[in-house]
Formats: sequence, structure tokens, C-alpha cells
Amino acid sequence: MKPSHNKLALFLLFISTSFYCTSQEVITAKIVSKVADNLIDIKAIAENNDVTFKDEYSYLLFSLKKGQGGNYSKNTQSGIFSLESNEQKVLTTLKINIQENEECKVYFYIRKSGNLISKDSVVIVAAEKADKEVVEEEDFEIKGIVIDNAITKLGKDFHDYFYQAYLVSGNQYPFIITIKERPSFGRSSIITLQVDDKKIIEFYSRPDEEYLKEYAKLALQRLKIFDKQRKLLYKNRRI
Repeated sequence: MKPSHNKLALFLLFISTSFYCTSQEVITAKIVSKVADNLIDIKAIAENNDVTFKDEYSYLLFSLKKGQGGNYSKNTQSGIFSLESNEQKVLTTLKINIQENEECKVYFYIRKSGNLISKDSVVIVAAEKADKEVVEEEDFEIKGIVIDNAITKLGKDFHDYFYQAYLVSGNQYPFIITIKERPSFGRSSIITLQVDDKKIIEFYSRPDEEYLKEYAKLALQRLKIFDKQRKLLYKNRRI
């Protein structure tokens, strides 16, 4: 058995734990974590605070762990669920093994018809000593993560054009970008690029390579503006 001074102390910092919820919806997302040695049990819980039945909601549980060498590993779980009145339900669980000097961030999103209803997130830091009492969100930066939820070849093509341009742009942003797609009239579809519940750009697909590349370029320009506004908002909150 290792001496007690070699055991890891796991410091859990919750960020944005005040749940987001629209005025029309009463579904809340909540991450519940339990620590045992180097293993963290994560439960993604949805709660219906209304007296009516809720169905056809979707969830996404996304974890990203930063290893000792700086490499990232991710785990994504998603699905569809329903809730009875005033019901609380565990939608999915996740076990994370975390070692000294490793960090992990877990995101939990609930959506209805593609719209963000509620979210929660948690940062998990493993260290022998609490070198600093507070871990700021910018200390755990997630850069260059793009989630592809496209459903057609055109949507996949746009994702590829955007992601290639994103990688060479030199602007790897510390937030998760999601590319979504939904059917439209005929063979067309609507492609949306968003960050959390913020829609960055939305357009109709077209079987034209230059057309898709132009929208990928425009998406990068709007992301740059969004990032500047996000930094300014965060700075003002800290004043």
C-alpha cells in the first residue's frame, strides 16, 4: 500500500452550475459526481419540474480528458428520452479514471428540436496538493473541438471544408463547435454551426463545392467575432 502522502486528492470545480432553462421549458440538466480513489462516477440527470409529460428530448454527455502528456481523449454519449411529470431520471453514466496531473471536463446538454434547453458542466482536476484554491475556466482550455452532427453528404462535406480551414486558420477557440443539419424542402437541408445555444451561422445546403467553402469561410469570420465578444463579456463579469 502506498504511503498516504502519495494518494491523490481530487479537486472538483463546478463551472456554470446555475442551470440554463428557457422560459417555456422546465427541464433541467444536472451532473452528479462521486469520487472513489482515482475513479470518478458521473451521472447525467434530467429533471421535469412540470406537471405534464415531456417527450422527444435529446441529450449529449461529452467528456474531454487532458493527459499528462498534453494529449486529449474524449467520450461522447447521446440519446432520446422522455419524462413523466415531476420525474427525475438518470439518462446515462460515465466512469473516468484520472491520474495525477490529469484534468477532465464534462459537458451535459439537453435539447428539444435542436434547441438548447438546459446544460451543466464540471471540471475535475487531480493533484497531490491544492496548488491553487480556485481553478479558472480558462486554465482548462479546449481548443479545436468540432462535433459533426451532419446527416447528409453535403453536410459532411461542409464539415470537412470548415474543419480544414479551421485547423490552418491559427484560431483554435476554447469552446466546442457543433455542426448540425436538418432536412428541408426537396433534397435540400439546413446546416447550422453553433456554440452551445448560440447560432453562429445557418444556411441551405447546395451541391456546389465553392458555395460550401464560402460558407465555411464566412463561419470562421463570424466565429472570430463571437470569440471577441465572449472574451469581452467574460472580462466584464470578472470586474
